[in-house]
Amino acid sequence: MKRVLLGVGNRLSHDDAVGPMAAARLAGARGWISVDCGTAFENACGLVARESPDLLVVVDAARMGLPPGAIRRLPLQARDRMLASTHGLPIAFVWERIASAVGRTVLVGVEPADLSFGEGLSPAVAAALDRLDSQLRTADIDSIPEHAVDEPGQPTTP
Repeated sequence: MKRVLLGVGNRLSHDDAVGPMAAARLAGARGWISVDCGTAFENACGLVARESPDLLVVVDAARMGLPPGAIRRLPLQARDRMLASTHGLPIAFVWERIASAVGRTVLVGVEPADLSFGEGLSPAVAAALDRLDSQLRTADIDSIPEHAVDEPGQPTTP
């Protein structure tokens, strides 16, 4: 099974770095292609289309109204609110370019605690990253709870 992880976020906004840090941790892991997209998710579209993975996992900090460090699988409809686009391309346009090349797509949001300027994750998000890394390495994606409709907030990217 070919798997690609795209880590999205800003390394200079504390917990917003969780996506890029997840990608860095998974770099070189057996069975994964891991890409730190930074804040430009659209820059990885060519790679995704070329690799045509069975599983695409996108990790980003997402405000969901949950306790810091909560990890959730998000509905694909949340992509427009979750993923940043620094080059001004609408996410729907970008998504159309890769959707046909991907078997299954999973968006993973991690609730941030600190989005102020600076480096380093908060303790809650650092612990979440450890849990997420373990789940990814064992391809245990389905054990990540889904963001349920009755949970407090709609996911948004910080």
